[in-house]
Amino acid sequence: MNKVVLIGRLTKDPELKFTPGTGTAVATFTLAVDRRLPNKNGQREADFVPIVVWGKQAESTANYMSKGRLMGVSGRIQTRSYEAKDGTRRYVTEVVADEVQFLEWGNGTNSNKSATQPNSEYSAMDFEGSIYEDEMTPVDDGDIPF
Repeated sequence: MNKVVLIGRLTKDPELKFTPGTGTAVATFTLAVDRRLPNKNGQREADFVPIVVWGKQAESTANYMSKGRLMGVSGRIQTRSYEAKDGTRRYVTEVVADEVQFLEWGNGTNSNKSATQPNSEYSAMDFEGSIYEDEMTPVDDGDIPF
């Protein structure tokens, strides 16, 4: 099984290109993914993972994401090789994304891939001061046996 799920921040703006002939969109970028535990000195570390996205998702990523934005990626690890200009063989390991999610949009609000932001009237869902506060009936916990 070859499945990768990452959440991280873009290290720079995605680069969008189109393949010769078919004109298929391909976006490349690098995600900085925090490691779970700090190092021996207590400092946080990150891995910098190269990502490739194809098609409409590539165009959307290039149009809506920019350096520093948080995004999620799921896909597979792929290795490839090519011959460099100096004649040496180079190897590349990257994640080919099947799905991308924009977790942070331009103004820093959290979202889940939809292009529309929630109506601000409904975005605050805490119980105190909620828009549903008038519809809630208080419950007396004294009769609950646990």
